[in-house]
Order: sequence, then structure tokens, then C-alpha cells
Amino acid sequence: MLGIAQNAVSKVTSAVTNTAHHIEGELSLFTMSDNKILELIYATHVHDDDSFDVDSLFLVTENIIKRSTQIVDSIVQGTQVHVDTIDEKPPKASFSSPLCTLKSIGCEMSCKPPGEEISHKSTLAILNKVSNYSWESKAVLALAAFALEYGEFWLLAKIHQSDLLAKSVAILKRVPVLLKPADLQKRRQAVVELNVLIKTTLQVIECIFELEKLSTYDPKDVPALAVAMDHIPVDVYWSIITIVACATKITLLTSDEEKHYDLSQFAQKIHYILNKLKIQLLICKKQIEEAETYRKLRKLFQTPAEVMEVFKALIFTKDTVQPIIDGSTNKTVNIDVLRRKYVLLFISTLDISDDDISILKPVYEGTKKEDKYKIVWIPIVEQWTDELRKKFELLRAKMPWYTVQYFAPVAGIRFIKEEWHFKGKPAVVVMNPQGKVENTNALHLIRIHGMKAFPFHKGIEDKITNDREWITPIVNDIHPSIQTWIKEEKFIFFYGGKDNDWIQQFTKKATIIANDPSIKDLKINIELFCVGKSPKGGEDLGVLGRFWNGIESLFFTNVNKQTDTVTKEIQKLLSYKNESGWAVLSKGSTVVVSGHGFTILKVLDDFDTWKTFIKEKGFELAFKAHYEKVIQTMKHCSRLDIPTVAGKVPETMKCPECPRTMETYVSYKCCHTDGPINAHH
Repeated sequence: MLGIAQNAVSKVTSAVTNTAHHIEGELSLFTMSDNKILELIYATHVHDDDSFDVDSLFLVTENIIKRSTQIVDSIVQGTQVHVDTIDEKPPKASFSSPLCTLKSIGCEMSCKPPGEEISHKSTLAILNKVSNYSWESKAVLALAAFALEYGEFWLLAKIHQSDLLAKSVAILKRVPVLLKPADLQKRRQAVVELNVLIKTTLQVIECIFELEKLSTYDPKDVPALAVAMDHIPVDVYWSIITIVACATKITLLTSDEEKHYDLSQFAQKIHYILNKLKIQLLICKKQIEEAETYRKLRKLFQTPAEVMEVFKALIFTKDTVQPIIDGSTNKTVNIDVLRRKYVLLFISTLDISDDDISILKPVYEGTKKEDKYKIVWIPIVEQWTDELRKKFELLRAKMPWYTVQYFAPVAGIRFIKEEWHFKGKPAVVVMNPQGKVENTNALHLIRIHGMKAFPFHKGIEDKITNDREWITPIVNDIHPSIQTWIKEEKFIFFYGGKDNDWIQQFTKKATIIANDPSIKDLKINIELFCVGKSPKGGEDLGVLGRFWNGIESLFFTNVNKQTDTVTKEIQKLLSYKNESGWAVLSKGSTVVVSGHGFTILKVLDDFDTWKTFIKEKGFELAFKAHYEKVIQTMKHCSRLDIPTVAGKVPETMKCPECPRTMETYVSYKCCHTDGPINAHH
């Protein structure tokens, strides 16, 4: 066993020597990558087996450093500091100092010549001596070993003139060398800079300690913590090497010789690490707060609670409750106006259109008289800026309902995203007076049916969307003639696509059929409507956008009924959105068939084949029967594009045209709708 232990010590010593040569021979310490540092220091780490009270050791060390640096400020800078202002926390009564370990570490710091290679070698030697400790304990032990000497030095500096024993010890510690007025004046700036660096290093280790305390939280709740913890070993390395460099600087400052040792690179590095750790801590604490709010909200929504209290918990953090703005009067009102009301939460980012706002105006007008329903806009903004505040004011001015004016992240943002599946597209969450959610997104219903879907709870979807007249609410307001055609039970071809040649071919062939003598003789009336084309022949993007938004909303209101015939037709039509051509044939308000451009065009091409059946079966059945034959011979890929910002989508999707499960792909798209931007953006 002794032989094995000696062999292990020999290997470690060899590793330290080799890495020191590596740095000396190849590159500067400050240009070495974090990965390389990790590789070197992981070789010194055995496992975490802290068998001492690290919390108490840190408290004692912190007290020593803070009091010592205050003495420095008092003696060197002449600053009058009330030492009693330090909030000194006592260690546990049972605490026993690991003195031998501290002295052993101190040996690796004492009386070392300056140089980053030597500091690196000393740091690795210290890390080997504390190989069984956790990373934060390694840092605390190194700082404590330094504090043992640093605290003693400045305690002697404070009392050596009034205590004979202290005076003698101070002489051995070379305290008077530094405190000679001439030497102190000459070295004042160096001592001040050293003092600042020691304070900063203490702060870094405080942050490391604090991050370690957060590691008890569920990693899923604090994803930023994993990133921070992965980097802790490197941060500990830089803390220890900075402590070693500071110890060397003190040796030089108390020597009789004038030796310069610039610590500015260590100061830059440790300040950078401190700023990084502070940001990471802020992010982690924010995520913890979000996680706690999320759990609180989940519990709140599982038990009956007054809607205003639920609203308050959803929007505001503790002690930040603010009034909301009444858009009809432009004045702030207390959130008590929501008490015992049905509340429609209009949740969106600031990237909403006038169309998105106009969808809710009929609902506002239709419910404002009863005073039972209140609409509240909740703008979701991760980071407010002056520009975003201006945009918020412009949008708010267009809304007659209530608005949350709270220029901080919404407290329940995680709940809104995870439970209500908010991903960026506007949503309307319906809550009853008891705070129970009756619909996590009624906006699709409202977009399609308006006040016909009132009061917008989930159950009403089945009553108003599960029939073959699903196309009517989508096309009703597109053109004045359409409502007339629907009332007169005319056959209507709604069609469109990305390929203008296909559109022209379809228009030509469908017009020929509509004017065919046999069709006229049977008094069959066929109308054509090209979606997205203005009467002058240009594109009408407003109509096109509203049409596909409506189809998408229909899809989301029916998405959980994938086996339903109507749902399949809607899904099929949505899959044609980016195709060269598509068409829907309806008789009045009833959909006969929806199809891909090529299959529908083939049916029109074959008119002479199936027109003989029209007299016997009727136009509707004859068209449909031939369409069924055509789709057996003409196969094309069915593709369904659903924006990820749209909300909750099924994990799997059945093909609307065959029994198979559709494959899933990820695609990225930009239509440059905001106009040209500079290349460097």
C-alpha cells in the first residue's frame, strides 16, 4: 500500500512539473484556453469528500479579509472606517479550523519569486494538496490560508506601536519595512491596488459559494445553473492563482529591494470573472423566482380562487401590484375592476397587427354593456427598451379594453409559455370569476366565428365547427358577392396558389365548364373566386392573409379530432397553402371537396368523361366521384407547415390523404415582410 501511495505522489509531482514546463515553453497563462486549464486542473481532482465545516471557514475568512482590507484603507489611505459597520457572522460553536491544511497551503504561497509560470506551478501544487475537496472548498481553503498571513500582518500593523509583543512579531514579519513613511508613500498605489484585488477575489469566491448553494434546485428549473457550474473549476483556478500572486506581491512590498510585479492582468481576469458570475447569479435567481411562481400558479389554478387574485399572481411579483389602464377612458384603474368577472386575457408580443386587434373589437362591443366580461391585454416583453415602450403606447392607443402597463417581465411568463403554450402568436385565455381557465386559446374561435362563439369556452367548439359548412365563416366577409352565392346555394370554386400559370389554367377550364351548354341546361350555377387576387388582377395580400389565418385557426380548433372527416379536409387544405395550386368546391355553405391543384385540374380536364353522369347523379356527386378516381392515380407529397409560434401542436400528425403518420421536419422561413434591412443586421 505504501508503495502505491508513493507511486501516486510521484505521478502527481511529475504532472505538476510537466504542466509547468508546458506553460513555460508553449504559451502565456493568460492566452491559455479554458479547456486547456480544465484539462490540467481535472488531473488534480480526485473526488468531493469535504469532511470539515466549509461554511464556518468561509465566514471566518470573510471576516478576516473584510477587517484587514479596512485596516489597509485606514492606514494607507488615511480613510476613517467604522469597523463595527461590518456585518460579522459568527461560525458554528463546534467549528474547528483545519490549521495544518491551511499552513500546508500557505507554504506553497510564501516567499515565491514573481512570474506567472511560478504562480501556475504553485496553484497546481495547492490543488493537489486539496484534491479530495469540492471546487468551492478548494477556493475557500486557499483564501483562508492567505487570510491567515494577511490578517496577521495587518493586525500587527494596527497594534504594533501599542503592544510590545506585537512590535517584536511585527519586526519578524517585516511590517515596519512597509510602514516606513518614505516606503509607504512610494508603495501606496501598489498596496491600494493589491487591496482592491483581494476584495474582488473574495467577491468571486462569494459568488462561487452562492452558486454552489443553488445546486440543490432542480436543474430543469434553473437551466442557467448547469452552464455556470460547468465553469466553476476554471473560476476556482483563477481565484487561487490570483491569491498566490497577491501573496507574492506582499512578499515584494515588504522586501528591502525594489522589485516590480504587475498584477494588472490578474486584476482584469478576476474582474471579468466577477462580472460574469454576478450576471449568472442574477439569471439563476430570476429562473428560481420564475420556477417558484410557476409552482404557485399551478397550485392556484388547481384550487378555486377569485379571478382578480389569480390575475395578480400571474402578472405581478411581490409588492409590485400596479393599476391597469382603461383604454376607453385612457385612465388608470385599480385591478379590483376584474373582481368576480369573466376575464379574457389577450396575450401577445408587441409584434401584432391591426387585424389581430380588430378581431377582438366586436367581442368588446358585444360584452361591454353587461359588465360581466372584461378584456385585458398582457404584452409579453422579455426586456423593455425606450423603443419598445413607444411601440407599446402606439398599440395600446388602438385598444378600448384594459391594458397591463408593467414595464418588467410578467411574473408568470413560464406558466403562460408552458401551461398555455404561448410561443409568440396572440392568444386569448378565458377565465371565469373563480379563476378557472375555460379556454387556453379562444382566439381561433373568435377569429372564425366572432360573437357566435360566445362565451368562448372549449365545449362550444364542437357545436359550431363540427359540420361541413366550415368554409363559410372563413370566406363570408372576403367579398360581398360570396354571401349572395352561398344563400342561393350556388356551386363555388374557391382557388389560389403560388403558380400564376396554374391559376390561369384553372380559371380558363373552370369557366369553360361553367358555361358548358349541358351545365346551363341543367340550371347549374357555378361561380369562381380566386383568393388573394384583386379584381384588377394584382395580389390582395390582406385577403390572402385573413383566409389562411382563418384556415389555420380552424385547424387548431379541430386539431385534437384527427379522425374526424371535417378535420381531415381542413388539414388537407392547410397542407396546400404553399403549393402551386389548390381549390375548394362548395355548394352554398357545404364543402364538396378540397384538392391539390394538379388533381383538381385533372378532374376539370376529364370533364367530358364524367359530365354524362351529372344528369343522373347531380354535379356534386359526379364531380366528387371522378375526383376520388383521380386521386388514386395521382400521388403527391402532403406537406403541412405549422408555425412554431402558433401554440400547442400535436407530436404526431396523421396524413389527411392516407392512413400513414406524417414525417416531421424542421424548416426556417423569412418573407422579408418588414422591408429591406442593412446587410450587417
